[in-house]
Amino acid sequence: MKIDWLDKLQRLLQTLAFCLAISGIQYAFRPEKPYYIPATYSLAIGTLTWALIDFGRHLFPSSHEYGWPKGVAGVALPLVGIVLGYLGGTLLADWWCGVSSWDTEGRAQLRISIGITVVAGTIISYYFYVNGKSAWLQARMAEVHSQATEAQLKLLETQLEPHMLFNTLANLRVLIGTDPVRAQEMLDRMIAYLRATLNASRSTQHPLADEFQRLTDYLELMAVRMGPRMAYTLDLPEALRELPVPPLLLQPLVENAIRHGLEPEVEGGHITVQARTQAGPAGRTLLVLEVSDTGAGLDAAPQPAPASPGSSFGLAQVRERLATLHGEAGHFVLAANTPKGTRATITYPLSTSA
Repeated sequence: MKIDWLDKLQRLLQTLAFCLAISGIQYAFRPEKPYYIPATYSLAIGTLTWALIDFGRHLFPSSHEYGWPKGVAGVALPLVGIVLGYLGGTLLADWWCGVSSWDTEGRAQLRISIGITVVAGTIISYYFYVNGKSAWLQARMAEVHSQATEAQLKLLETQLEPHMLFNTLANLRVLIGTDPVRAQEMLDRMIAYLRATLNASRSTQHPLADEFQRLTDYLELMAVRMGPRMAYTLDLPEALRELPVPPLLLQPLVENAIRHGLEPEVEGGHITVQARTQAGPAGRTLLVLEVSDTGAGLDAAPQPAPASPGSSFGLAQVRERLATLHGEAGHFVLAANTPKGTRATITYPLSTSA
């Protein structure tokens, strides 16, 4: 089990503060003696007891899983740590202060000292047990949440891929009857695209460069069907190529631009896919992914992407995937493009991307 040294430092500081508080109480009852004596004994006994218990728990496999040893070991560890910590700490403090706790005068205080050590050791052991258990539970909850998020993203992706495939097959069916040669070329492009999609589907994320490559494959596939009616530009800065994004995040936006933007226009249009960063609130850097077209366009002003049951399936999927990954920090907006067409924009902070 890897030791978290920052956590150990925090626990040590808490132990030292607790020991100083105990020595302060002891001094209040016996102010005639120098303060450094109870402080030395308290710090020596408390620190050694803490070290034996907190480092000792890593020797038990069950502690790796639950944050604290299970069964008899979980009870025996603090008991042994308190006994050895008291004996070792007392000897160390005796040596430092130049006195003996085992002579006649020292034995008179021995019972009180043992009682304080047992009570204090039990309290601080229980405190660290509760903290360790809580940290383990929080880590488990975070792990389960991460697994649930990945599962949900994979489900959304598996729902999206057949949707795109059915649309492509419908276009291919029409083209077979009118232009068999172009239909054959489109079929070859589709096979290459599906092969790349299958390779990428084995992970929940891939580099942004791979996402743009898949968009290139898809746009080339659509270019076979639309011919000169469709042109496109992909703009991906070199610095953003390795950023991780969910597969098929931009695919529905490009498909929507073709289906509802370019296809209704006799002359077609141009599609631009762009990635960039911009400054966000609280000094955060935002990733901006934008798909714009010069097609039919929107009649309305900028508006949030629709989420009603009658909305586009692909756009609803984009919105849901953003919510799953980034919550309220992710934004998806449809707006009218200038001078015509539609602009779909995804924005989320890089610091929260998975």
